[in-house]
Amino acid sequence: MKNIATTLLATIVTTACLLATAAHAQDLGISAPPQRAPIVITGATVHTVAGPIIRNGYVVFENGVIREVGAGRAPRTRGARVINATGKHVYPGLIGADTIMGLTEIGAVRATHDSSEAGDITPEVRAAVAVNPDSTIIPVTRANGILTCGVLPQGGAIPGRAAVIRMDGWTWEDLAISADAGLVVNWPNMRPITAWWMQQTPEEQLKRAKERLAKIDEMFDAAEAYADARSADSSLPTDVRFDAMLPAMHGDTPVFIRANELEQMQSAVSWAAHHNLKAVIVGGRDADKCTHLLLRHKIGVIITGTHRLPGRRDKAYDAPFTLPLRLETAGVMWCLASGDETAHERSLPYQAGLAVAYGLPEDAAIRAVTLSAAELLGVGDRIGSLENGKAATLIITDGNPLDIISQIEMAFIDGREIDLNSKQTALDKKYREKYRQLGILPSQQSSGSR
Repeated sequence: MKNIATTLLATIVTTACLLATAAHAQDLGISAPPQRAPIVITGATVHTVAGPIIRNGYVVFENGVIREVGAGRAPRTRGARVINATGKHVYPGLIGADTIMGLTEIGAVRATHDSSEAGDITPEVRAAVAVNPDSTIIPVTRANGILTCGVLPQGGAIPGRAAVIRMDGWTWEDLAISADAGLVVNWPNMRPITAWWMQQTPEEQLKRAKERLAKIDEMFDAAEAYADARSADSSLPTDVRFDAMLPAMHGDTPVFIRANELEQMQSAVSWAAHHNLKAVIVGGRDADKCTHLLLRHKIGVIITGTHRLPGRRDKAYDAPFTLPLRLETAGVMWCLASGDETAHERSLPYQAGLAVAYGLPEDAAIRAVTLSAAELLGVGDRIGSLENGKAATLIITDGNPLDIISQIEMAFIDGREIDLNSKQTALDKKYREKYRQLGILPSQQSSGSR
């Protein structure tokens, strides 16, 4: 008994130490306070995105809102803080359009995953309320200029509702720009997979796809009947699942449909048109094969990354790199998401940069990770460009943020100056100091690693 007690005590102490270590490892950054005085950025190259690039421009913002953007000498603003950005660039904060930011922390630790709910159809689930504002990935990501993220739940046929969050705040309510940005639907594969790892026969796969489609259709038909019944008799009991679907069904918010293959998108677009839904395709690997269909129904596409392999053997090696250019040339509304693991969401600007290397105009690439992303997420009237009346969510850089050697020098979210330090910047300073003491790095070398 004594040995058992000793072992139990040791286990408790070890567990407590591990928990203490984990707590210590959490990012303990403090949320930025509200903007208290006007801020004037002068002398910069201002990339408005919605309009022309302004050389030797200025940006004035107050109470978290952009008041004026122009060229030349900035207007005198009483009590303003003036930031001399001569030789620098001002861009809107970058936007990660399709992420699970704040819903997952460590890929190998199941307890840190909260991106999918139990059950196949859960439209009542809101991603916003599950976002962890203390995630250590948030400061790492925003240090690379990504100040806004779309958070889309995963798993099941209808996994829940998306959110749009700002990357700074004490609680999920502080983070939420739009707590109900739209309904997410995962469209089944319409063509059987014949890869070596697939254990189901083609017949079984098609049967399962038909069953999932039937479930989705049944849910939307039931929600429509519920809405008609409630409008006829408001005393009928409410159903939280159907209520959650009504904004998307009435066209107030989009339906984000995950689909990559041509057959998936053709089926999904036909279904969305039948139900008069405002649809956005998420994935879109074969979107260039059905541009006429997307244009006819005015459906946008969130491309999930360029850092990936072609989806089919008969595709060109550079198909993912040139997909943005092909959609841009066709006139399809599109934006670019990273499609990467949450911990690597900071690579988003470099994925856009790769598309530029394969022919996409630079201004289209910047728009794809700013204003176009905001528009497809339904918040284009608030963020995504530098315009009067929009949120002062912006970055000051020493170059093009799509270039890996450029540095984000300052960032503002709703006019609040954001601390760009993180665990990674702390580790960078630590090990640079180590090698300075060893004489490997010169003492004057500054930290610039991201």
